[in-house]
Amino acid sequence: MSGPDFDLAIVGAGPAGMSAAIRARALGLSVLVVDEQPAPGGQIYRAIERMSDARRLAIFGADHDIGLALVERFRAAGATYWPSTQVWQAEPGWTLFATRDRTTIIAKARHVLIAVGAMERPLPFRGWTLPGVMTVGAAQILLKEGGLLPRGPVVIAGQGPLVLLFAAQLLKLGVKPDAVLLTTARGALMRGATHGLGALRNWPYLVKGAALMAAVRAAPMPMLRGVTDLTSIGGERLQTVEYTLNGVKRSRPASTLLVHDGVVPHAHMSLALGAAHSWDDAQQCYRPTTDDFGRTSIASLSVAGDAGGIGGAALAALAGECAALGVAADLDRVETRALAAAISDLTRQARRHRHVRPFLDAVYRPHAGTHLPDDVVVCRCEERTAGDIRAGVAAGCLGPAQVKSFTRAGMGPCQGRQCTLTIAHVIAEARGVPVATLDAPRIRPPLKPVTLGELAALATKAQVS
Repeated sequence: MSGPDFDLAIVGAGPAGMSAAIRARALGLSVLVVDEQPAPGGQIYRAIERMSDARRLAIFGADHDIGLALVERFRAAGATYWPSTQVWQAEPGWTLFATRDRTTIIAKARHVLIAVGAMERPLPFRGWTLPGVMTVGAAQILLKEGGLLPRGPVVIAGQGPLVLLFAAQLLKLGVKPDAVLLTTARGALMRGATHGLGALRNWPYLVKGAALMAAVRAAPMPMLRGVTDLTSIGGERLQTVEYTLNGVKRSRPASTLLVHDGVVPHAHMSLALGAAHSWDDAQQCYRPTTDDFGRTSIASLSVAGDAGGIGGAALAALAGECAALGVAADLDRVETRALAAAISDLTRQARRHRHVRPFLDAVYRPHAGTHLPDDVVVCRCEERTAGDIRAGVAAGCLGPAQVKSFTRAGMGPCQGRQCTLTIAHVIAEARGVPVATLDAPRIRPPLKPVTLGELAALATKAQVS
């Protein structure tokens, strides 16, 4: 049997994956980086190499130089890089199975690092499946990747820093949203005030947020606070957005509605590989259980960056470096004294970035999944509603795995990525128990849809270097 191709295989080329690759290569490890996107950068620095300087500055602002420098350092680090490649299975040992250009690729590694970042939290409401309704993150991908701008009338609804960031980006590019509907709960700032002193230790982040708020406020458009009961109405596509403000039902014409309720770790791969996960009450999501180096409960499997807990790009980059140091230590590639010094420095830097997180988690506590009407679609793939989930609970289902078996919710092409958290909330609410008491969902292989041709190719496919 042939030995591993690489010391470390990294899945994801965002801030965490790139930083891990750079540090690992500096420590002499052979590194493979596999990423679904055509160029490095992740969502935060997506397509940063391809944009003109003026467009980069309009979209990325002060983060432009940081992101571009990180991508350039990654390119120069000497890691083997497979862009536009989708990992659809990983087996302990480790063997990765992936698809690139409709061809099956196999690679072996001593250690695997999951650095796939975050995904937007699903936000179900009446009419959220209508054409014309999409997430803010999806709209930002279209902007960064293809320069596509939403067509008016455009309404942005939701909460969190990305809502303000995207609205400000549109304004810089000459597109004025017709309204920004903020769904942040009343009293949220008071709730966050208990973490105010800690947040001030990362004052540059707060200044950046205040600048975004000021830019959006200064624009000649409505920015309404305390919006509830969001509803999309239309025939073949979105025509009207309804909402409640100060107890009064209101409506606004719209052809595009962009929604957002925060981001959560993209935990699908770590769940599928059987790593231990716990419920994070502050961020209202499942996250893998890891040590200071990102090591999971599975031997030689680590998680870094937002895939292990939401912290932002700067913290993700530091976590990627820590994970690379942990792998090097496991492979006896770094001296104890050098390891301790490097970790001390990274921990000190990370501490400053973490200070603002409790404040943000308190202010932007998510709404998704709570008090949903029975007719709201929860699982888009299988068209299962909140009422279907509650019927499953009434039949004796105690958690997401049983509800999946009874109702097929979470069994579609997305394999529960877009509905698992909502399903967990609906189940917990119906049972009258905290979400934390439910078992984490069980994800079945493959990690991503795969064709029969790709599976058949495994019988004859030679190992690719």
